Amino acid sequence: MEPRRADLVLEGGGVKGIGLAGAVATLARSGYTFPRVAGSSAGAVVAALAAALQRAGEPLERLEDVARSLDYRRLRDRGALGRMVGPLARVVDGFSLAFDGGVFEGDYLRTWLKGTLADLGVRTFGDLRVTDEDSSHASPALEGQYSLVVTASDVSRRRLVRLPWDYGEYNLDPDEQEVADAVRASASIPFFFEPITLRSRTTDGETLVSTMVDGGVLSNFPVALFDRTDGRPPRWPTFGVRLSMRADGGVQTTEVNGTVSLALALVETMLEACDARHIDDTCVQARSIFVDASGISPVDFSITDEMQEQLLLAGHEAAGSFLARWDFERYLAQCRGFETDPP
Repeated sequence: MEPRRADLVLEGGGVKGIGLAGAVATLARSGYTFPRVAGSSAGAVVAALAAALQRAGEPLERLEDVARSLDYRRLRDRGALGRMVGPLARVVDGFSLAFDGGVFEGDYLRTWLKGTLADLGVRTFGDLRVTDEDSSHASPALEGQYSLVVTASDVSRRRLVRLPWDYGEYNLDPDEQEVADAVRASASIPFFFEPITLRSRTTDGETLVSTMVDGGVLSNFPVALFDRTDGRPPRWPTFGVRLSMRADGGVQTTEVNGTVSLALALVETMLEACDARHIDDTCVQARSIFVDASGISPVDFSITDEMQEQLLLAGHEAAGSFLARWDFERYLAQCRGFETDPP
């Protein structure tokens, strides 16, 4: 089968991100390759793995096995004190939240991702550098030079950052920055995981300190990230993969007891609301794959093997249904105003 190309943008959604892997694997089985992949939070994790697999010449179907290798229970990596106190963990959680900005350290995720990427020959964004002279974007100097972009929220500057595109604004060389660090920043769910501190220096020697949290805080689904800005038609489509809630999805009730519990519940509500929110723009819907991840909490780190398989299957089914109705020429005409020439 002749390869078909599409850029890919993956929505965040915590542990539900395994559904993204199923959708991407199905797209790959249908003959698609992805010159550029982007993601936020859990979408950043899957996007980084997809970019690395393609760089290594590995089939994207391996995404499923790689996703299964992540031990979701170990994502709840409390510090040494939190592990020792056992029943008093909630008290320690309060101190962690107050002084560290998050209950969990997030070291397991970074270590797992760093090792997995290293096995595929990827450490820094320089390993994912490509040359694309025909791309067009608001950041033309970098936009065509990397196969991966992840988003994070800089709460110090109150802005969305696109890594590696925006590293220059922090006086950092994009090629030298570790992919695992950027993804860890993108996946820093507020209050759950400790935020990432990005330090850099100005030309005057002044130290700049920025605090990075989950990219989904500001943009959980940046589907327009790769759209051209020069008025020319896109060379290939951008597919977005969303982890949507359905109206008939299961309702999950969590007991809220105390300040820490309330803070975590607030963030979980925010993430779920993001997933449940309908996108009114029909042209965004037209290029989006909606994976039914209803009934599963984005922060259910006790997710069972059966639930993981359920999400993978939902991703397969969603991508298959999308491809059955996808028509790039119709999309160009109806949504981008580019009529194709008749045969």
